[in-house]
Amino acid sequence: MRGTRTTARSGLALAALTALLATLGMTGSASGATSCSEIRTVYGIPPWGFHTGPYTGQRYFAKGHGNINLAANTVSGVMCQQDPAGVIIMSVRHHLVYHSHYAMMWGYPGNIIKITFRVTSSSDPNCAAGTMGRAILYASYNGVRSDSVQFFFPAACKDRDHLYHGTQVNNQVPPL
Repeated sequence: MRGTRTTARSGLALAALTALLATLGMTGSASGATSCSEIRTVYGIPPWGFHTGPYTGQRYFAKGHGNINLAANTVSGVMCQQDPAGVIIMSVRHHLVYHSHYAMMWGYPGNIIKITFRVTSSSDPNCAAGTMGRAILYASYNGVRSDSVQFFFPAACKDRDHLYHGTQVNNQVPPL
């Protein structure tokens, strides 16, 4: 009788331990970056920033924000892009390639900045950390909602070249 009780207790303990380990394993994987959640959301009006719509449940999404000094042609910040191939985090290089308060895109006037970036982490096996790219951020003004964000990558990451455009895109690009 004693052996049966010990076996039953051991079985229960083993089952409880297995359930606990399984739960911890699930919690560990859920806490990993499965989206652009690594990049904090900036509320209010940042010096520059964008998001391409609600990212919960979206297959394609991007967001970013940072600081900018138009007089010195410098920029800094972080960006993220998520699509079915994975998530990439990018740091903005410090040289501001181009900026204008008199840009015209999609038939509307607005502000534009052109920046370069470096991939700092990636879950896309085809787009390694260290890859350089560029982005164009356009913010329409005068009450028009026709903002856009466009990413350009070299050959290895070419499938990450995405254009986000439309009323769901919210872009803050500073005027002169």
